[in-house]
Amino acid sequence: MAAAPLFEFLLRMGDDRLVLGQRTAEWCGHGPILEEDIALANISLDLFGEGQLFLNLAGQVEGVGRDADALAYWRDEREFRNLQMVELPRGDFAFTILRQCLFSSWGRHYLELLASSRNDDIAGIAAKSAKENRYHLRHASEWVVRLAAGTDESHRRVQAALDDLWPWTSELFYQDEVDRTLAADGIVPDNAATKAPWEATIGDVLKTAGLTPPSGPLRSTGGRLGRHTEFLGHLLAEFQILARSHPGAKW
Repeated sequence: MAAAPLFEFLLRMGDDRLVLGQRTAEWCGHGPILEEDIALANISLDLFGEGQLFLNLAGQVEGVGRDADALAYWRDEREFRNLQMVELPRGDFAFTILRQCLFSSWGRHYLELLASSRNDDIAGIAAKSAKENRYHLRHASEWVVRLAAGTDESHRRVQAALDDLWPWTSELFYQDEVDRTLAADGIVPDNAATKAPWEATIGDVLKTAGLTPPSGPLRSTGGRLGRHTEFLGHLLAEFQILARSHPGAKW
């Protein structure tokens, strides 16, 4: 199997978690309560750790000497392959929690399938990530229900977050020749097979919360191909500034 599709896939998996981890880390010191400040910091660390594993493996597959740090700090935004949804500004607490719930609901099904990959390294990373993702989903879904059942204002905010985020969810199920090539070799699952389970999982949460997805059109997005919103460049400028200001520096 050619290395190029595998490298591209690993970038996608790593970049999702790297970028979402950075957005979640923006809550450090700003959580609505101390316990939630700590919980979001831990989720962020989980995502960074998963991203590092996927990106280190990407560097090994690429074979030109780049590791996770090089891939994280020395690529420009057009070289990133994350979902556009994860790069959107953090918004309010309802937006952050609802985005995590949407992403982790998909991750629940995709990672568990990926843990059966014929590539042992990918299977191992996926199995570890799936365990962490189960906690992320439980935590986020409980908060979605809690916010929806709280005050009129908290219900309004979480419904507004759903209205804003729902059109971006179509990209969760994006597939192209990269996916088809790897699926044919038993490396990755058929992502289309995750859509119905995702709809059931997120549908149960939204039903319990009394929330309704918008009926408008879904967005045509291109994060997997390096096409991003204006927000990713700003995020990367902050994320990469230390490494780029002091290239080669060591602790």
